[in-house]
Parts: sequence; C-alpha cells; structure tokens
Amino acid sequence: MERKINRREKECEEKHSYSEGSEQDKDYKTSLITLNVGGYLYITQKQTLTKYPDSFLEGIINGKIMCPFDADGHYFIDRDGLLFRHILNFLRNGELLLPEGFRENQLLAHEADFFQLKVLSDAVKSRWEKEQLASRETTFLEITDSHDRSQGLRIFCNAPDFIAKIKSRIVLVSKSRLDGFPEEFSVSSNIIQFKYFIKSENGTRLVLKEDNTFVCTLETLKFEAIMTALKCGFRLLTSLDCSKGSIVHSDALHFIK
Repeated sequence: MERKINRREKECEEKHSYSEGSEQDKDYKTSLITLNVGGYLYITQKQTLTKYPDSFLEGIINGKIMCPFDADGHYFIDRDGLLFRHILNFLRNGELLLPEGFRENQLLAHEADFFQLKVLSDAVKSRWEKEQLASRETTFLEITDSHDRSQGLRIFCNAPDFIAKIKSRIVLVSKSRLDGFPEEFSVSSNIIQFKYFIKSENGTRLVLKEDNTFVCTLETLKFEAIMTALKCGFRLLTSLDCSKGSIVHSDALHFIK
C-alpha cells in the first residue's frame, strides 16, 4: 500500500514538473518578438525592444502605439530594414558600434529620430560631426632623403592609411645574398623609414605588387612614393635642393591634400 502511494506521489511530481517546464517554455516563447522592418525579419527579446521607455518600439510592444501586422502576424514597420540592424545592436549593447567605413550617418540619425531613441540620435550626430571635422583637416606628407646609409628615405604623413598604402605597395622578395641584411623598413602609424640598402645586386630586389616591376634603387623607391602621393590627391607644396633637375633627387618634398 505504501509503495502504491509513493508511486502516485512520484507521478504527481513528474506531472507538476512537466507543467512548470511547459509554462516556462511558453513564457520564453512569448518573450520573443519578430519584427518585419521594411521586408527584413528580426527576432529579438521583448526586454530588448522595451529597454528605453517612451521609445517607438517600447510603445508598440506595450500597446501604446498602434502598429500594423504583416501576413504572418509579425509587427510591420515601414522603415529601412538594413539600417535597423544598427538600431537593434544599439538596444542590445547600449552603445553605438558601427562597421569600419560606415558612411550612412545621416540616414541612421533619421532612423534614430523616428524610433525616438535620443541617446542613439545624439551619438550618431556626434560621430558624424567628428568625421566631417576630420575630413576638413589638411593632410601633410613629407618625403626626405638624408643621403645617409643609416637613415635612408623617410616618409611622414599624418594620415595612417597613406602610410599603410606605401607599405603594401612595395614588398621585399629576396635577401638571400647579403649577410646581416637589415629590416626592409620600420613603420609606425605616421612614419615609414626605408634603410639605404637598396642596391642593384641580385638578391636585393624589391617587387611592386601591382605590375611586378623590379625596384633596385632608392631613387626609384622615392619615385614610387611620389607617384602614389599624386594618385591619392596630394599636391606638391615645396621641394628643397632640386639643383640636379629632377624632383626625385630633391632632399625634401612637402605635399598637402
């Protein structure tokens, strides 16, 4: 008799446990919200969309704002579906995180205003203003040749992306025939220093990535830097000691953009 009672108690416990699990699953499923934003579906949690009180999304979820539904019963918001990715990431992370090279600040600011997210709108507008200010700043480029074997060619630019472009343009391909061969160049964010070791002997050739032209002299290297500068929109401001008649032989060249 006691054994039967224990079995019944166990069955009741299992049913109760299953019932609790089902309720938890139900609560979890109801906490997931699917939004159709301009034809793009986003699934997220209710607490994410209601993070900022009095926002457009919080108003929709809590029934303060009427919102149409699509054919599948999802909330439909007639806005930019691609940009909504950044809106949702802001709600999730609490900060503005945009991919490198993002150029749609003005559009994103409009979206933030529509969704009534003032914190995001202010962050986007601040980022936009900083980028515009940076674009108005003058970019300087200086190419100097000390004619000293220990120093060689020095290129300075306050735009790190140009330094990276010069570095990727020229690649050392062989150094097998010289003992104690020094580093090809030393680089920081604004300066690239080419050592004065470029000679015409076999084994010291540098190759250009784009056209496989061999570079064997410091003058040719300097010429490549000048041509890259001109292609990138720099203009020559001053040149020092151009008595030899060629810009490549100048001790110092100054460019601005």
